[in-house]
Amino acid sequence: MLGGVLGPGMLVLPHLAAEAAGPGSVLAWAALIVVSVPIAFTFALLGLRHPDGGGVAHFAGTAIGRWAYALVGWWFFAAVPIGTLAGALAGGIYTADAFGWDGRTSAVIAFALLAVAFVANAAGLRTSGRMQVVMVGLLLAVLATAIVASLPAVGAERFEPFLPHGLGGVGSAVGVLIFAFVGWEAASHLSADFAGRRLLTATGLTLAAITVIYLSVAMTVVGSGAASSPVPLTAMMRTSLGAAAEPVTGIAALVLTFGAINTYIAGASRLGVALARQRLLPHRIASPYRSLTVLAAAIAVVGAVALVRPIGLDPLLRATSACLAAVMFIGALAATRLLPAGRMRATAVAACTLTALTLVLSGSYLAVPAAIAAAGFTARALHSRRTNAPRNGAIDRRSAETSVGAAVEHGPAAATEPRHP
Repeated sequence: MLGGVLGPGMLVLPHLAAEAAGPGSVLAWAALIVVSVPIAFTFALLGLRHPDGGGVAHFAGTAIGRWAYALVGWWFFAAVPIGTLAGALAGGIYTADAFGWDGRTSAVIAFALLAVAFVANAAGLRTSGRMQVVMVGLLLAVLATAIVASLPAVGAERFEPFLPHGLGGVGSAVGVLIFAFVGWEAASHLSADFAGRRLLTATGLTLAAITVIYLSVAMTVVGSGAASSPVPLTAMMRTSLGAAAEPVTGIAALVLTFGAINTYIAGASRLGVALARQRLLPHRIASPYRSLTVLAAAIAVVGAVALVRPIGLDPLLRATSACLAAVMFIGALAATRLLPAGRMRATAVAACTLTALTLVLSGSYLAVPAAIAAAGFTARALHSRRTNAPRNGAIDRRSAETSVGAAVEHGPAAATEPRHP
């Protein structure tokens, strides 16, 4: 379950959060940990009450209707090109920094990572479950080393002024940090792996681990002064390890981001096929190779826009976070109908309310999921008029939900779940 939430986004998020809120970014991390408690337990309870029910898309379709099911699929599918590009760029930035290359080289490395990942997926080479566990272990090792290495450099003076951008800065930091907290929906898939209420215990332990990891990183990255660096983990390690920190974090970042984007692309291609077979995407892409081609084209378009503008990691991660937060909101809303009255439903209501608040803090980036929804429903309406086909029909939600779960690494996401790059 830890792999569903913890992802390579941690390579860059501490810097982006501190850039938005200064030392007050610690409050943003803490606030999202509090928000995560009812969300995590809501999805765990859904897994217990509906052990064979699938994931968020299925719950949304069952409790709310096919339109909600379609929205979840579209938001996941559209978030992958944006989030995957952000993940590749993060790997490129760390690698370029490790070898003293300029910023343009980081973009070249990012596109090389994406190209290799697409070739690997076209050849059928996927990241196995064991390899994903290894990736999470590697990330934990990097984070733990960075925390310990930077402790001697932590100073109280670096926490002043604590709120240089006011509470608005903290809210802005929440908007980008959402990326580090999506993935709790993975708990709804794990009921078969945990007998009885052990799923709730596992959820509680995961929350405890995430709390320790995230707050430790948040405190040390600010206290050591590493938050000002675009490669904060390298800066944290450098305080004790010196120049040796650069190749270590550079190579680790390259491996982590490649594993994440490979998983994202694999899951998203399956999701695209499943949605196309149900006429929620054009039926022409209902094959793995065509779905991969569409994803490659989408990433190329997003990448071209990012290069021309230019657009950095911050807006890419905020746009992805807005889409995935919208998915969590729909899932929590479905839970308010599917869970029985009492403590379970109260937990779901709290999760729904707090997720809605995080959506508000996404600000103008809410336009991204709104635009995706508008485009999807408009395309469906035009298609229905042309074919005069019935609007309702049997939905093979189970097969599509398998793809949705694979797409979210809020293991690379995500998908992380892609949990996330």
